[in-house]
Amino acid sequence: MASNVAPDAGELLRFDGVALGYGDFTVLKDIDIRVCRGQVVAMMGGSGSGKTTLLRAATGQIFAQKGTIHAFGQDLAGLARPQLQQLRQRMGVLFQQGALFTDLNVFENVAFPLREHQRPPEAEVIEKVLDKLNAVGLRAAAHLRISEISGGMARRVALARAIVLEPELILYDEPFAGLDPISLGITARLIRDLTDRLNCASILITHDVPDSFAIADQVYIVGQGKLLASGSPAQMSESTDPYIVQFLKGQPDGPIAFHYPETPAFQHWLDQQGKRS
Repeated sequence: MASNVAPDAGELLRFDGVALGYGDFTVLKDIDIRVCRGQVVAMMGGSGSGKTTLLRAATGQIFAQKGTIHAFGQDLAGLARPQLQQLRQRMGVLFQQGALFTDLNVFENVAFPLREHQRPPEAEVIEKVLDKLNAVGLRAAAHLRISEISGGMARRVALARAIVLEPELILYDEPFAGLDPISLGITARLIRDLTDRLNCASILITHDVPDSFAIADQVYIVGQGKLLASGSPAQMSESTDPYIVQFLKGQPDGPIAFHYPETPAFQHWLDQQGKRS
């Protein structure tokens, strides 16, 4: 059975002393995170630093090697699969590539979660879907096929689908990747406005500094296998930590390594190659 805890006021997600990884390899350790209702939280770090691993842990796709992860006051590791599925329905996820169904039009893509999980009357489906499409500026595109809209529009359709169930916690995996400057600015403002409108919490898995800092209440920066810093965007901008300075300013030289770190799995693979030669 799950162990329930009394969360702080408005707290939706909490990591306490968490270590995360795959098999024998630990990606991150000593992670402490708090996410509360009404917040936009940016999880940042370089490529391969473990940002997406944090997203997978928050949604119960992987579990902590050490420490505890609570979502909505429930320990994710203690939930049976049906309970975990119910909890996930309180979350929305915007995948990095959108993950839209190309054989469905814009309307049906956004309607899919409603039809799958709630099955309301058709009149209610139409009302809710058009409302969410209107929120992302695409109400009049409801009839279009995915092949008929631009990449930036597709990202907004995916955002409408992520919020159609009005989740309490929304997770965005690289929401600004591949967007032109105008679409990027619109998407950033949408995330802030939707967080305020739905009174939910939004987590951005991102390495985009300017646009994330413009809308975030709290920033967590991971690297070197751990949580390096946390605080407001203003506090992060004032940091003198060499890693933080290098990351925020995009400097080529510093403690952030270009090469992916060697792991026991890689060494095992390399040894196997030697045996074949």
